[in-house]
Amino acid sequence: MGTLQMGVKVVHTWLGSATRSAIVKVIFRGAKAQSQHMYSLLQLISTIVTLYIWALIISAVLSWLIAFNVINTHNKFVCMVGDALYRITEPALRPIRRLIPLLGGIDISPVVLILGLVFLRNLMFEIFLGQGGL
Repeated sequence: MGTLQMGVKVVHTWLGSATRSAIVKVIFRGAKAQSQHMYSLLQLISTIVTLYIWALIISAVLSWLIAFNVINTHNKFVCMVGDALYRITEPALRPIRRLIPLLGGIDISPVVLILGLVFLRNLMFEIFLGQGGL
């Protein structure tokens, strides 16, 4: 029996019906508020993961555009954006690149990392809220 159920049972046994219903409402309101705070935290983490996934996608597309000389790296803005994305994404991609070799010159480490992040985000929602991810 969970602590919330035990608490409701004790309140039910010792108090009168009017007081009992008021206390039960407070207990459930507190549990609901606590779950709403947890949901807000999970939503923030989910948003950060989504932004990181977009950074990975933009970094991969930018690297393709640079490799095919579509974008000039001598442009200050392009260089700044490319450097920032490299610094953000490379620490997470480096261990995956060590484990997974290049497949015909194609780097699939961003795809592996994106799949892992989506899996972890959905697992986080299932564990903490008992429901599917976003």
